[in-house]
Amino acid sequence: MSRIGRKLRTMLRDTSGVAMTEFALAAPFMIGIGLFGMETAYLTIVHMKVNQAAIHVADNASRIGDVSSLDNRAIYESDLNDLMVGVDLQVGNLDIFEHGRIIISSLETDPDAPTKQWIHWQRCQGKLGWASTYGQEGDKGGSFKGMGPKNEKVAAQEGDAVMFVEISYQYQPLFSDSLVGDSMIFAHSAFTVRADRDLTQIYQRDPASPDPVASCATYTNLDGEVGGGMINAPGSQDGPGT
Repeated sequence: MSRIGRKLRTMLRDTSGVAMTEFALAAPFMIGIGLFGMETAYLTIVHMKVNQAAIHVADNASRIGDVSSLDNRAIYESDLNDLMVGVDLQVGNLDIFEHGRIIISSLETDPDAPTKQWIHWQRCQGKLGWASTYGQEGDKGGSFKGMGPKNEKVAAQEGDAVMFVEISYQYQPLFSDSLVGDSMIFAHSAFTVRADRDLTQIYQRDPASPDPVASCATYTNLDGEVGGGMINAPGSQDGPGT
């Protein structure tokens, strides 16, 4: 018994494995905190990029058009296609048209009722099955007061147009979307057209060989690859989640 007792007393005094045991207990917690911090930082960066992309597209959409001192500027389908290519280059590795969708709307006043707002046209790009939650092409009159969140609507002035851009993006996590909760990111921006513009239509530079139209009826990336099913139903006019 004395020999066994000495062994037990020796084991009780032995502290050589304490640090390893403490590390084994603390490591999962510390790794989890580190992963959460990295995921949160990356999510913040992606939010910033998506918001900057919305501003970039709206600003450029307000400037496009033929420059002429004699006529109002005409805009072309190729101009809008170039905007989409430009934002894809701007956001880089986000692959925004693979995991998201951009919707450009021309908000104007109704020619038949200048006090009423009207979405004259929309152009869309992206595989994400997300319909606009600020209005659809052709919306006008009635309860339609403009585009934007509830009580923060943007309205066009008579004879002018506002380029309203909305982006929806499904966040692609570094590790797991369970660390950040809701994985959908939304952004919107609006700029008034900077110069006199021909508001009658969007033209084709060569009608005999027309450029592709970024139709809102299709959900494709820049290569024409089709996305999955719809996530939301169209009809809302007050923004995401309403």
